[in-house]
Amino acid sequence: MHLSPIALFSALPACLLAAASAAAPSQWTVTEAAFGAKGDGKTDDTAAFQAALDTAAKAGGGVVFAPRGNYLFAGRLNVPAAVTLKGVWESVPAHNGIRDVGLPKPTDDGTTFLVTADAGKEDVAAFITLNTNSTLKGVVLYYPNQLEDAVPTPYPWAIAMRGKNPAVLDVELLNPYSGIDASQNERHLIRNVQGQPLRRGVWIDSIYDIGRVENVHFNPWWSMKPKLFQWQMDNGEAFIFGRTDWQYVLNTFCFGYKVGYRFTETKTGATNGNFLGIGADDCQTALVVEQSAPFGILITNGEFVSFHGPDPTMIAVDARHSGSVRFVNCAFWGPCNQIARIAGKGTVGFSDCTFTEWDSKKEGRHALQVASGTVLIRGCEFRANKVQIELGEGVRRAVISDNIITGAERITNHSKGSVKIGNNAAE
Repeated sequence: MHLSPIALFSALPACLLAAASAAAPSQWTVTEAAFGAKGDGKTDDTAAFQAALDTAAKAGGGVVFAPRGNYLFAGRLNVPAAVTLKGVWESVPAHNGIRDVGLPKPTDDGTTFLVTADAGKEDVAAFITLNTNSTLKGVVLYYPNQLEDAVPTPYPWAIAMRGKNPAVLDVELLNPYSGIDASQNERHLIRNVQGQPLRRGVWIDSIYDIGRVENVHFNPWWSMKPKLFQWQMDNGEAFIFGRTDWQYVLNTFCFGYKVGYRFTETKTGATNGNFLGIGADDCQTALVVEQSAPFGILITNGEFVSFHGPDPTMIAVDARHSGSVRFVNCAFWGPCNQIARIAGKGTVGFSDCTFTEWDSKKEGRHALQVASGTVLIRGCEFRANKVQIELGEGVRRAVISDNIITGAERITNHSKGSVKIGNNAAE
């Protein structure tokens, strides 16, 4: 006998149904009747939201639900442990700019947080702080006083993630000055986040247990007006990684920043992790490595494009670098000056990568300029008929083999170290 899903559910023992009901999280709704939140875009709803969050915490945790509305915040929110702050969105919405609060569209179609707290103060607490097992889900964060065609006003981080297992899910960061501070926590989860952070998108540091960033997309939907967007191109950094132990990053993208991805060293250390399907388009430098942990940064299926700025470059490896970075099956294109500038004492590898454009000004620049350290370049395709690789005197070791080259093989070797070049197929 086969039971339908409804019949099967109905046939469950009463004790199991009771257990399932008891396991469901409690929910509080921040309405005017319950906690005083009006959602009219004019009344400060900070106290009402915090009262609902604290009530959920006192009950041992649960969901604070913000229905459709424009909620104005002149203060900050702290989401206690085991509490979820949730709006109506089950996936990230598309808001191509929000200009007139109070109009029926586009702001009145979901849960929108209008943030005005701490304008001009960058180094104070975030607008929303998440704690152990707390979550922000299904909301839009919008800064209504930020101007679309001006140097942006500094604000603190929109979201700070602390404690263990904090999560940001299905959230639109439409125009914050800085997006998510995911430092000083364990096992953070950032999934399905979109928007246009202006100065910094995501900052990750002091992570000693694996963090995850998935499906994050930063694009200039809010404003590409000249003054603001040029400032973002000259100052903005989309993804910044300090000390994090086996960070997992999947399907992330950014457009229009000074730096797309920056790996740096802080007082707690540097990055190692797995970066799959990451992309940076129209960034002055798509990816910068100042330092990496010796265990390695593994970058697979990346796509990198640079063509604006004083020296458009896809990959820049700093002189302080002593770790290991590997690019596998990555694509590089756009009329840049060079694909990569590599320095330091560490190891940088390119395997099965495609190099499409470089030396846009026809100055004789090599695609890969290696000043020092160790480099592995194997099984790659150089699609432009231009000089390919330059090894400086400081290069300690290099293996360049099994590559496909358009035109003649043009590899300049000034190294005094151990260099193996061979088995490359040139036209």
